[in-house]
Amino acid sequence: MKRSMTALFLVGIMLGLTSHSAAQAEKLSDFGQVSFANSGSAAAQEPFLRGLGALHDFEWESAAENFRKAQSIDPGFAMAYWGEALSHNDGIHFQQDTAAGRAALNKLAPTPEARLAKCGTERERYYMRAADALYNAPGTKEERDFKYSDAMAALYNKYPEDVDAGALYALSLLSTAHQGRDFSIFMKSLAILEPLFFAHPNHPGVDHYLIHSVDDPIHAPLGLLAARNYSKVALKAAHAQHMTSHIFVAMGMWDDVVQANVIASGVQNEQNAQKGRPATVCGHYNLWLEYGRLQQGRFADARKVLDACHDAAVPSGGDSSNATMNRGLIAGYSQMRLRYLIDSGDWKGEVARWPVPEGADAGARLTFTFGAGYGAVRRGDLQAAHAALEAMASTKTKDAARGVGTGAATAADYDGRAAILQQELQAMISAAEGQRDEAIALVRKAAESETAMPFEYGPPFIDKPTAELLGELLLDAQRPQEARAAFQAALVRTPQRTQALLGLSRAMKAAGDDPGAQETANKLRSIWHSADAIPTELQVAR
Repeated sequence: MKRSMTALFLVGIMLGLTSHSAAQAEKLSDFGQVSFANSGSAAAQEPFLRGLGALHDFEWESAAENFRKAQSIDPGFAMAYWGEALSHNDGIHFQQDTAAGRAALNKLAPTPEARLAKCGTERERYYMRAADALYNAPGTKEERDFKYSDAMAALYNKYPEDVDAGALYALSLLSTAHQGRDFSIFMKSLAILEPLFFAHPNHPGVDHYLIHSVDDPIHAPLGLLAARNYSKVALKAAHAQHMTSHIFVAMGMWDDVVQANVIASGVQNEQNAQKGRPATVCGHYNLWLEYGRLQQGRFADARKVLDACHDAAVPSGGDSSNATMNRGLIAGYSQMRLRYLIDSGDWKGEVARWPVPEGADAGARLTFTFGAGYGAVRRGDLQAAHAALEAMASTKTKDAARGVGTGAATAADYDGRAAILQQELQAMISAAEGQRDEAIALVRKAAESETAMPFEYGPPFIDKPTAELLGELLLDAQRPQEARAAFQAALVRTPQRTQALLGLSRAMKAAGDDPGAQETANKLRSIWHSADAIPTELQVAR
């Protein structure tokens, strides 16, 4: 094992395969170490293996390009078409380009039977049957997910020594969790991947899917070794570099969150530049980077991340007239802006006055409107807060809470998020109007709804965690023991989140637990040790 782990630090591209038999040597590449016995020509092996590594890293575009290159070299290479088809399916996020996947398979042959005839081995036929189940089996996409998983189970049971079969079978299990994170499913996936990890530590799919299996606050420590490992395995895969932070966020390891997403963003933008594309500044990695810096107390650095996104989403110095061209930018911008305001507490600054861009969809409008209402309460402008609450009700649609940076949430979860945000704002208004008991009862109800939701990975799915808000309202009502319990509950769902730690320290002190308050304050200081600006309201008394 020690020798295998040492190999992780040998960075390079090992190409020029001398054999593509079952005994071929595993090679390290930019996307990880893969080996796949197949009947394709020797000349097609290099792009095929690159495509396979990229596929496991969820680098979909690169995977498809490499599989197509392998097809051009060997037009009868069945597994190259299989690989391209799989590059159009993101099972973790329940997204599939069905037409593109079917088209990739049809390039090989027009029917499932004809495709099987072009497969060179029985094992390849198992893979091809699974791909056809994913794209061409009768039923809905959700029903096909289960049929695909059954087909992958048959493949893995037939060839248990096949690491790709095991990894992809584990991934297919995760893809059946349509109602959100189901621990029975996720732990079954982990049980498949854990022995594969120790046997194939450099395999990108094993590392990647193991992390996905445990990236919640309860199980995340089980993925820490894989996270450390994966960062060394796929150096040129931006998603791989980011994936490590799924574990770090779930464990509240903020320095590691920041480092992982700085690297991921750098790799992504290096590839953008090579393809003549602009830098990505409002994407998934940017949101997580901003969140990590906010937790570190590095508010000025977080603001730089937000400013870059704002300038891209709302060009011409604040003129939003051209923003309709890219709703994805606006979605990212709206989420990053709200996250900055909530976690920095800068409700009186410039960011709080930025308007909703033209072209914002229902999700972005709801996010902006919640932030407007939240800030209005904090500034004592209850008339504006009521107006925001009314506007939230009018924008609450099935997709109103969608945005970047969330986990694999279902449509019902998005509806639930919209409802909870509305309850939170109503409660804040009620508390500001002196109706504290009603406000506390409403947030308790919202907290029950959030607790009933499956765990999501990443920054909080409910932008202001309900238990955290409940603790703040209880503190204001001079009920410190109840506030303490609320903040402790918040930290179960969002470990090491600094606003919850700050609230817990204050609740402990108000309850007379000076040693506990001091211990929690010291934990905050260790997190904020590199802070360049901590607003007064977030200071921990020294």
